[in-house]
Amino acid sequence: MKTYKYPSVLTIAGFDSSGGAGIQADIKTISALGCYATSVLTALPVQNTTGVKSIYNIPNQAVKEQIKVVLDDIVPDAIKIGMVHTPELVYTIAETLKKYPRIPIIFDPVMVATSGHHLIEKETIDVIKNELFPMAELITPNMDEASILANFEVKTLLDIKIAGPKIITQGCNHVLLKGGHLATENLTSILFSKDGEQKTYESKKVVSKNVHGSGCTLSSAIASFVARGFDLPSAIQYAQNYVYDSILTGKDVVIGKGNGPLNHFHQPIKAIKNEMV
Repeated sequence: MKTYKYPSVLTIAGFDSSGGAGIQADIKTISALGCYATSVLTALPVQNTTGVKSIYNIPNQAVKEQIKVVLDDIVPDAIKIGMVHTPELVYTIAETLKKYPRIPIIFDPVMVATSGHHLIEKETIDVIKNELFPMAELITPNMDEASILANFEVKTLLDIKIAGPKIITQGCNHVLLKGGHLATENLTSILFSKDGEQKTYESKKVVSKNVHGSGCTLSSAIASFVARGFDLPSAIQYAQNYVYDSILTGKDVVIGKGNGPLNHFHQPIKAIKNEMV
Protein backbone atom coordinates (compact mmCIF):
# COMPACT_ATOMS: atom_id res chain seq x y z
CA MET A 1 0.00 0.00 0.00
CA LYS A 2 1.30 3.45 -0.92
CA THR A 3 1.88 5.96 1.86
CA TYR A 4 2.04 9.74 1.62
CA LYS A 5 3.30 12.76 3.53
CA TYR A 6 2.31 16.40 3.48
CA PRO A 7 4.90 19.14 2.89
CA SER A 8 5.54 20.32 6.43
CA VAL A 9 6.46 23.74 7.81
CA LEU A 10 7.54 24.45 11.38
CA THR A 11 6.79 27.93 12.68
CA ILE A 12 8.78 29.26 15.64
CA ALA A 13 6.98 32.44 16.66
CA GLY A 14 5.04 34.46 19.21
CA PHE A 15 1.37 34.35 20.14
CA ASP A 16 -1.43 36.69 19.06
CA SER A 17 -4.57 36.74 21.17
CA SER A 18 -6.54 38.31 18.31
CA GLY A 19 -5.59 35.54 15.87
CA GLY A 20 -4.34 37.76 13.05
CA ALA A 21 -0.57 37.63 13.41
CA GLY A 22 2.18 35.53 14.95
CA ILE A 23 1.85 31.80 15.27
CA GLN A 24 -1.89 31.89 14.51
CA ALA A 25 -1.36 33.67 11.18
CA ASP A 26 1.45 31.25 10.39
CA ILE A 27 -0.66 28.16 10.99
CA LYS A 28 -3.54 29.59 8.95
CA THR A 29 -1.21 30.46 6.07
CA ILE A 30 0.64 27.14 6.03
CA SER A 31 -2.66 25.25 6.14
CA ALA A 32 -4.26 27.40 3.44
CA LEU A 33 -1.33 26.67 1.13
CA GLY A 34 -1.67 22.91 1.38
CA CYS A 35 1.07 22.19 3.92
CA TYR A 36 1.09 20.68 7.40
CA ALA A 37 1.86 23.15 10.19
CA THR A 38 3.79 22.40 13.37
CA SER A 39 4.60 25.14 15.86
CA VAL A 40 6.84 26.29 18.69
CA LEU A 41 5.75 29.19 20.92
CA THR A 42 8.51 31.72 21.73
CA ALA A 43 6.60 34.49 23.54
CA LEU A 44 3.18 35.42 24.84
CA PRO A 45 2.29 38.97 23.81
CA VAL A 46 -0.99 40.28 25.18
CA GLN A 47 -2.52 42.02 22.21
CA ASN A 48 -5.57 42.65 20.11
CA THR A 49 -6.19 44.50 16.86
CA THR A 50 -5.43 47.85 18.53
CA GLY A 51 -1.91 46.90 19.60
CA VAL A 52 0.41 45.07 21.98
CA LYS A 53 -0.33 45.62 25.67
CA SER A 54 2.48 43.58 27.24
CA ILE A 55 4.77 40.61 26.54
CA TYR A 56 5.37 37.56 28.73
CA ASN A 57 8.38 35.32 28.19
CA ILE A 58 8.26 31.61 27.50
CA PRO A 59 11.08 29.81 29.40
CA ASN A 60 14.05 29.14 27.10
CA GLN A 61 14.15 25.51 28.15
CA ALA A 62 10.51 25.16 27.11
CA VAL A 63 11.33 26.59 23.67
CA LYS A 64 14.28 24.20 23.31
CA GLU A 65 12.17 21.20 24.28
CA GLN A 66 9.35 22.24 21.92
CA ILE A 67 11.74 22.43 18.96
CA LYS A 68 13.41 19.15 19.80
CA VAL A 69 10.22 17.18 20.33
CA VAL A 70 8.80 18.36 16.99
CA LEU A 71 11.97 17.77 14.99
CA ASP A 72 12.47 14.32 16.52
CA ASP A 73 9.06 13.31 15.20
CA ILE A 74 7.98 15.47 12.23
CA VAL A 75 10.96 16.76 10.25
CA PRO A 76 9.77 19.87 8.37
CA ASP A 77 10.58 20.76 4.78
CA ALA A 78 11.03 24.40 5.81
CA ILE A 79 11.18 26.43 9.02
CA LYS A 80 9.79 29.92 9.58
CA ILE A 81 11.13 31.94 12.52
CA GLY A 82 9.26 34.99 13.75
CA MET A 83 9.35 36.79 17.08
CA VAL A 84 12.66 36.22 18.92
CA HIS A 85 12.92 38.98 21.50
CA THR A 86 15.79 38.17 23.91
CA PRO A 87 19.46 37.23 23.40
CA GLU A 88 19.04 34.05 25.44
CA LEU A 89 16.16 32.94 23.24
CA VAL A 90 18.21 33.57 20.08
CA TYR A 91 21.03 31.41 21.41
CA THR A 92 18.58 28.67 22.40
CA ILE A 93 16.93 28.53 18.96
CA ALA A 94 20.20 28.77 17.02
CA GLU A 95 21.94 26.08 19.06
CA THR A 96 18.99 23.70 18.73
CA LEU A 97 18.54 24.23 14.97
CA LYS A 98 22.26 23.82 14.17
CA LYS A 99 21.68 20.08 14.38
CA TYR A 100 19.39 20.33 11.33
CA PRO A 101 21.45 22.38 8.83
CA ARG A 102 19.72 21.14 5.67
CA ILE A 103 16.28 22.53 6.49
CA PRO A 104 15.79 25.95 4.83
CA ILE A 105 14.95 28.72 7.30
CA ILE A 106 12.86 31.79 6.49
CA PHE A 107 13.42 34.39 9.22
CA ASP A 108 11.07 37.32 9.67
CA PRO A 109 13.00 39.62 12.04
CA VAL A 110 9.96 40.90 13.94
CA MET A 111 11.06 44.11 15.64
CA VAL A 112 8.22 46.59 15.23
CA ALA A 113 4.47 45.89 15.26
CA THR A 114 2.05 47.55 12.83
CA SER A 115 1.01 49.78 15.74
CA GLY A 116 4.60 51.04 16.05
CA HIS A 117 5.24 49.13 19.29
CA HIS A 118 8.84 47.87 19.54
CA LEU A 119 8.77 44.14 20.16
CA ILE A 120 12.46 43.42 20.60
CA GLU A 121 15.14 44.32 23.11
CA LYS A 122 17.94 46.41 21.61
CA GLU A 123 20.73 44.14 22.79
CA THR A 124 19.08 41.24 20.97
CA ILE A 125 19.74 42.65 17.50
CA ASP A 126 23.50 41.99 17.43
CA VAL A 127 22.95 38.44 18.66
CA ILE A 128 20.36 37.87 15.92
CA LYS A 129 22.83 39.12 13.30
CA ASN A 130 25.57 36.80 14.55
CA GLU A 131 23.49 33.70 15.21
CA LEU A 132 20.37 33.62 13.02
CA PHE A 133 21.24 35.66 9.92
CA PRO A 134 23.91 33.19 8.70
CA MET A 135 21.60 30.22 9.32
CA ALA A 136 18.64 31.65 7.41
CA GLU A 137 18.15 31.16 3.71
CA LEU A 138 16.14 34.40 3.71
CA ILE A 139 15.30 37.26 6.06
CA THR A 140 12.25 39.44 5.39
CA PRO A 141 12.50 42.86 7.12
CA ASN A 142 9.91 45.56 6.50
CA MET A 143 10.96 49.18 6.13
CA ASP A 144 10.83 49.93 9.86
CA GLU A 145 13.00 46.89 10.58
CA ALA A 146 15.31 47.77 7.70
CA SER A 147 15.76 51.22 9.28
CA ILE A 148 17.01 49.54 12.46
CA LEU A 149 19.28 47.11 10.60
CA ALA A 150 20.71 49.66 8.13
CA ASN A 151 20.96 52.41 10.76
CA PHE A 152 19.15 55.07 8.74
CA GLU A 153 15.50 55.89 8.07
CA VAL A 154 14.10 53.85 5.18
CA LYS A 155 11.16 55.72 3.68
CA THR A 156 11.46 55.55 -0.13
CA LEU A 157 12.29 53.05 -2.86
CA LEU A 158 15.71 54.67 -3.18
CA ASP A 159 16.22 54.09 0.54
CA ILE A 160 15.34 50.41 0.03
CA LYS A 161 17.92 50.15 -2.75
CA ILE A 162 20.56 51.65 -0.44
CA ALA A 163 19.57 49.68 2.67
CA GLY A 164 19.49 46.26 1.02
CA PRO A 165 23.22 46.00 0.25
CA LYS A 166 24.01 47.29 3.75
CA ILE A 167 21.89 44.58 5.38
CA ILE A 168 23.13 41.75 3.14
CA THR A 169 26.66 42.33 4.44
CA GLN A 170 25.50 41.49 7.99
CA GLY A 171 25.88 37.75 7.41
CA CYS A 172 22.72 37.20 5.35
CA ASN A 173 22.31 34.82 2.42
CA HIS A 174 19.25 36.58 0.99
CA VAL A 175 17.27 39.63 2.12
CA LEU A 176 13.76 40.45 0.91
CA LEU A 177 13.32 44.12 1.83
CA LYS A 178 9.57 44.64 1.79
CA GLY A 179 8.10 47.86 0.45
CA GLY A 180 4.65 47.51 1.94
CA HIS A 181 4.96 50.86 3.77
CA LEU A 182 5.88 52.85 0.67
CA ALA A 183 3.68 55.91 0.11
CA THR A 184 3.19 55.05 -3.56
CA GLU A 185 0.43 53.52 -5.69
CA ASN A 186 2.65 50.57 -6.62
CA LEU A 187 4.52 48.70 -3.90
CA THR A 188 8.02 47.41 -4.61
CA SER A 189 9.98 44.80 -2.70
CA ILE A 190 13.52 43.79 -3.63
CA LEU A 191 15.33 40.50 -3.10
CA PHE A 192 19.05 41.02 -2.43
CA SER A 193 21.48 38.10 -2.61
CA LYS A 194 24.97 37.89 -1.16
CA ASP A 195 26.33 37.27 -4.67
CA GLY A 196 25.11 40.75 -5.65
CA GLU A 197 22.03 39.69 -7.63
CA GLN A 198 18.73 41.53 -7.16
CA LYS A 199 15.15 40.73 -8.12
CA THR A 200 12.24 43.18 -7.93
CA TYR A 201 8.65 42.33 -7.04
CA GLU A 202 5.80 44.77 -7.63
CA SER A 203 2.13 44.87 -6.69
CA LYS A 204 -0.70 47.37 -6.49
CA LYS A 205 -1.39 48.95 -3.11
CA VAL A 206 -4.70 47.87 -1.57
CA VAL A 207 -6.25 50.55 0.63
CA SER A 208 -7.20 48.67 3.78
CA LYS A 209 -6.61 48.77 7.51
CA ASN A 210 -6.82 44.97 7.57
CA VAL A 211 -3.10 44.29 7.24
CA HIS A 212 -2.41 43.00 10.76
CA GLY A 213 -0.04 40.05 10.42
CA SER A 214 0.88 40.67 6.79
CA GLY A 215 4.60 40.18 7.50
CA CYS A 216 4.00 36.95 9.40
CA THR A 217 1.77 35.76 6.60
CA LEU A 218 4.29 36.54 3.86
CA SER A 219 7.20 34.77 5.54
CA SER A 220 5.03 31.73 6.29
CA ALA A 221 3.79 31.69 2.71
CA ILE A 222 7.37 31.80 1.41
CA ALA A 223 8.30 28.92 3.72
CA SER A 224 5.25 26.98 2.49
CA PHE A 225 6.15 27.35 -1.17
CA VAL A 226 9.76 26.43 -0.40
CA ALA A 227 8.46 23.34 1.40
CA ARG A 228 6.46 22.49 -1.71
CA GLY A 229 9.66 22.50 -3.77
CA PHE A 230 9.73 25.94 -5.41
CA ASP A 231 13.03 27.80 -5.71
CA LEU A 232 13.36 30.92 -3.56
CA PRO A 233 12.56 33.63 -6.17
CA SER A 234 9.47 31.71 -7.31
CA ALA A 235 8.39 31.01 -3.72
CA ILE A 236 8.58 34.73 -2.99
CA GLN A 237 6.50 35.61 -6.06
CA TYR A 238 3.77 33.09 -5.23
CA ALA A 239 3.79 34.24 -1.60
CA GLN A 240 3.49 37.88 -2.65
CA ASN A 241 0.50 36.99 -4.82
CA TYR A 242 -1.11 35.12 -1.93
CA VAL A 243 -0.68 38.05 0.47
CA TYR A 244 -2.03 40.52 -2.10
CA ASP A 245 -5.17 38.41 -2.63
CA SER A 246 -5.53 37.90 1.14
CA ILE A 247 -5.53 41.66 1.69
CA LEU A 248 -7.74 42.41 -1.31
CA THR A 249 -10.46 39.91 -0.38
CA GLY A 250 -10.40 40.90 3.29
CA LYS A 251 -10.31 44.69 2.99
CA ASP A 252 -14.02 45.22 3.70
CA VAL A 253 -14.27 42.79 6.62
CA VAL A 254 -14.56 44.22 10.14
CA ILE A 255 -12.81 42.21 12.85
CA GLY A 256 -11.97 44.17 15.98
CA LYS A 257 -11.61 47.91 16.54
CA GLY A 258 -8.12 48.36 15.09
CA ASN A 259 -6.04 46.80 12.33
CA GLY A 260 -7.87 43.67 11.24
CA PRO A 261 -6.37 40.46 9.85
CA LEU A 262 -5.96 39.24 6.29
CA ASN A 263 -8.36 36.79 4.67
CA HIS A 264 -6.04 33.79 4.87
CA PHE A 265 -8.59 31.32 3.50
CA HIS A 266 -9.71 33.26 0.43
CA GLN A 267 -8.80 30.30 -1.81
CA PRO A 268 -7.39 27.41 0.24
CA ILE A 269 -5.37 24.69 -1.45
CA LYS A 270 -6.26 21.09 -0.70
CA ALA A 271 -3.62 19.41 1.46
CA ILE A 272 -0.84 18.26 -0.86
CA LYS A 273 0.16 14.60 -0.73
CA ASN A 274 3.67 13.53 -1.68
CA GLU A 275 4.23 9.82 -2.14
CA MET A 276 6.75 8.40 0.31
CA VAL A 277 9.60 6.37 -1.14
